Amino acid sequence: MAEEPHLLFERQGHVAVVTLNRPAVKNALSMQMIARMAEAWQEIERDPEIRVAVVTGAGGNFCAGMDLKAFAGGFEEDEWQARFAADPDLHWKGLLRHAKPAKPLIAAVEGYAVAGGTEILQAHDLRVAGESAVFGITEVRRGLFPLGGSTVRLSRQIPYTLAAEYLLTGRHIPAAEARAAGLIGHVVPDGTALDRALELAAEIAANAPLSVQAVLQSLRATREMTEADGLAYELEVGFPIIGTEDAKEGATAFKEKRDPVWQGR
Repeated sequence: MAEEPHLLFERQGHVAVVTLNRPAVKNALSMQMIARMAEAWQEIERDPEIRVAVVTGAGGNFCAGMDLKAFAGGFEEDEWQARFAADPDLHWKGLLRHAKPAKPLIAAVEGYAVAGGTEILQAHDLRVAGESAVFGITEVRRGLFPLGGSTVRLSRQIPYTLAAEYLLTGRHIPAAEARAAGLIGHVVPDGTALDRALELAAEIAANAPLSVQAVLQSLRATREMTEADGLAYELEVGFPIIGTEDAKEGATAFKEKRDPVWQGR
């Protein structure tokens, strides 16, 4: 019997749903999963019909990070290991460390999102979690280092003192605390994180895609700029949107009291 792929990819209208799929090990990362993740991000970027992506995990967990048993025992030689040998940057592409799609990413978290799971989470724009979800950057507890970007990103997303505490203690963080810290945006009843994430995705996908992508580009790029530099960048990115066909369609649809039909032009 063939093994199920470690990542599932499906489209629901203009929404891509990416599912980490190793439920028996709480969706711990494998070479196959990371490589398939890199492929998924490329497809989301490439396909103009995809306007937003939701990332979730199978079997009631998001991602438990590195597969420590496989790491301790040594990874077997297979086709996936050969792909990593051919592309030394493949790890970082899959884990969203060096780049991410120019479209909104929404995380739908149930259960464990620890170590690499919390690292991947930080690359998402919107984050929804079930009330029993657990987070944590736990690498120091295993003699490892969080190479997914947490020592850089986390203190830019939550207060420095909390980032330092989470990174240096490696402790688990319950969903309510993660919400209070600003690591996630919504806490919902267990089992409904994906439903809520898909609702948010539908709201975003209903908007003009060029507008959404330009807003996201400016939002991401200007976080660490001075206000003056950020405002200049915003004008550079945002002003061309006013001249698009979709901008004209939005005004026309408002005038005609109908829903706009976006062309992405």
